[in-house]
Amino acid sequence: MNPLPIVPIERRRRILDLPATLAVHERLLAEMPFFTQVEVEPPPVDTDPMRSKYRVVAWNAERCRRIDGAVRLLQKQNPDVVLMTEMDWGMARSSQFHTAQALAGRLHYGYAFAIEFLELGLGDMEERRLCEGRDNLVGYHGAAVLFRSLPLETRVVRLERAGGWFDGGRGERRVGGRIALLARFPLFGEPVTFAAVHLESDTDAEDRCAQMRVLFDAIESYGAGGPALIGGDLNTFSMSHAELEDEVFLRRAMRQDPYRLLNPVAFEPLFALADSYGYVWDSANLMNVPTQRLSRTASTGVRRMKIDWFLARGLEVSLPEIIEAVDPHDGRDLSDHEAIAVTVERPESAPRLASQDTGS
Repeated sequence: MNPLPIVPIERRRRILDLPATLAVHERLLAEMPFFTQVEVEPPPVDTDPMRSKYRVVAWNAERCRRIDGAVRLLQKQNPDVVLMTEMDWGMARSSQFHTAQALAGRLHYGYAFAIEFLELGLGDMEERRLCEGRDNLVGYHGAAVLFRSLPLETRVVRLERAGGWFDGGRGERRVGGRIALLARFPLFGEPVTFAAVHLESDTDAEDRCAQMRVLFDAIESYGAGGPALIGGDLNTFSMSHAELEDEVFLRRAMRQDPYRLLNPVAFEPLFALADSYGYVWDSANLMNVPTQRLSRTASTGVRRMKIDWFLARGLEVSLPEIIEAVDPHDGRDLSDHEAIAVTVERPESAPRLASQDTGS
């Protein structure tokens, strides 16, 4: 294991006293090299990767506050790879757990974890209220990949460095920015790249597309143009965050196209970009079905949105599923996002190896 270093609480407090400028934020990113590092813990038993089919789950676990329920949900799904976003480590709001480590340990998986943000506070307004008077022991928030077979390599891709969360204008003080966590596994006789991704929520469709271009280019460099599966929270609102919060604009937009929140493809240029890089999505997702558990507000009457996606290249994808993010034991909500799942297998055109003939 290669654990990431921890920023002492005294240092985090001193950061809060620094000028909240983009130059300071960029300097902090450069001074903290773990923003480009990945913590990896191998699985207790490295299973044979040479099978014909793999089940993959992607899930924005919204801090992963209820680890017992998350374990039960994933045990029921029995995935081979899990692409996780919004995973806390040492945050008061999630009982100070290293949530990726705890989840992987309970499931007997290995994990990789990368930092999206160093949190300088307790979280959003409600989290600050619930955790008043407490401190974060570590203050990390990021992405994880859980796995049964040790990856060949892992890498974190920083999708943007704009520092939009640093000055507190979005309701929280954070150092960092949105990321994708990549892991390559030796499947089907060649390396396959998996990416757990979380695009910025407080932005617009053009910026989401720009972040995806960074990811696509990184996979081109990292995976040499080979098979890849991207899964996660793409925040495909079909409009900007400001427009989504503008009730007048939102109602007008919904009158013009009542289904754009469930089928945002025509409004999000990242899909055309994905197509240009050879990715597909129709067969990898249940189309026109929401993945957000809660509507925005009762007053707008807006339906839930489809914001979580798989994008696949060089793989046969089938059996897409949306998994209700509730504890199988008591039915309590586990996240504001449903989990999504898909089966991936070797393309029919790929050469068949003798060790792959037995199936899964």
